[in-house]
Amino acid sequence: MQCIEDLLELDPFKHLPRERLQWMCDRAESVLLAAGETLVKEGDRAENIYVLVCGYISITRLSDGVEMPIGQHEAPVFFGEIPVLTDEPAMVSMRAMSECHLHEISGTDFLTLLHECRNFESAVFRLFQQRLRGLESFIRNREKMAALGTLSAGLAHELNNPAAALVRALRDVIPAIRELELMNLRYGQRHVDDEHTQQWQSARDAGYENILHHKVESVTLSDREEELLDWLEDYGVDKAWRLAEPLAIAGIQPETLTALTERWREDPSDLRDQGIRWLALSFEVVSMISSGLHGAERISELVKSMKSYSYMDQGAQQTVDVHDGLEDTLRLFSFKLKHGVKVCRHYNQTLPKISAYGSELNQVWTNLIDNAIDAMDSKGTLTIKTCRWQNFVRVEIIDSGPGIPPEIQSRIYEPFFTTKSVGKGSGLGLETVRRIVENRHHGTLSLASTPGKTCFAVCLPAEEKLS
Repeated sequence: MQCIEDLLELDPFKHLPRERLQWMCDRAESVLLAAGETLVKEGDRAENIYVLVCGYISITRLSDGVEMPIGQHEAPVFFGEIPVLTDEPAMVSMRAMSECHLHEISGTDFLTLLHECRNFESAVFRLFQQRLRGLESFIRNREKMAALGTLSAGLAHELNNPAAALVRALRDVIPAIRELELMNLRYGQRHVDDEHTQQWQSARDAGYENILHHKVESVTLSDREEELLDWLEDYGVDKAWRLAEPLAIAGIQPETLTALTERWREDPSDLRDQGIRWLALSFEVVSMISSGLHGAERISELVKSMKSYSYMDQGAQQTVDVHDGLEDTLRLFSFKLKHGVKVCRHYNQTLPKISAYGSELNQVWTNLIDNAIDAMDSKGTLTIKTCRWQNFVRVEIIDSGPGIPPEIQSRIYEPFFTTKSVGKGSGLGLETVRRIVENRHHGTLSLASTPGKTCFAVCLPAEEKLS
């Protein structure tokens, strides 16, 4: 009798005749859980529903190996109908937060009663729809935050090197400039003739040109450095190894140094090698400034890409070039691409711009490119093609991964369906892609997959104004 009274506490079960409630209770099992005990584990086959009579049940879902709390059940309540109705593994884990008493009802008995009573079925499906929407909303928001975290981590990684180069340049260039000023002062006090001074300045200017325009081939740099080191040691320069590298980078030849220092070789003062040190330090300063400038430009480029990617300071709908969005996305994924993924671009640069929701369209490129990288296990070839197809702009994202088995290709866009292991995928990435492409942009999304080649093709209207 108590089991029937427990069921009648819940609205859907009030629609069942008492004899059917008795039938269900006769077949139900009583379950007692201690605090911390697991009732359902995400990914396991779920074949029962549960009526919680007393206690609290926590609901969690794995995300990148971390259990994320997404809610809780408090008695009286029933749950577990989603995997029973969808015939899919459990989408969440459930664990007792306190001592719990439950009635366990087999999914088969539950479905029998569902088909017998239309009102019971309607009440259950209303609750099912409500819970599924809540779960989908939570996971979708979680996916957006996870994607933002991935991009932020990648952006921070990419910013680190140029930022460090800029800091080093600014830190080291100031004492170097002060030392150059002191050298110039000493040199000026020696009243060297203008013609010889011009020879040193010409060598310096030629070195600047080589450094700023990278004219010295890197393959010959080591040999050139060895030659200069031999010359400097033969000349008697203290700590010659510190001067050889900047002189080599600037393209200075030993013959040049011989000509410049000829009149000072027998000079007993510091003027004997000060010119060489001045030359090397000048090249170091220019290299530091060039490195710092390159770092600043790289930082500016990344910030610009992030701003363009998110379409900050712009309205919801813009006229966009799909190539810009693809390149912005690739730049933000460069930390994932650099360790084994070759990117091949085949862009039709004559494509027209399209009217689109820019930030949403970039979510499409993000999901498809991220999936392609994962499919290849971060090693392979990622090919991106763009072309005009009828009245559409067509973008193809192609990976060289193992492919998607034919038997599941029809299901990959279903909400919560994923081929990834538990905790690695939500099953909403491709569903989001299809929703954005088809519903928001009135385009089409198609798939062609064989082992070694998987192609997702996105077609977007080239002229239609979105509503």
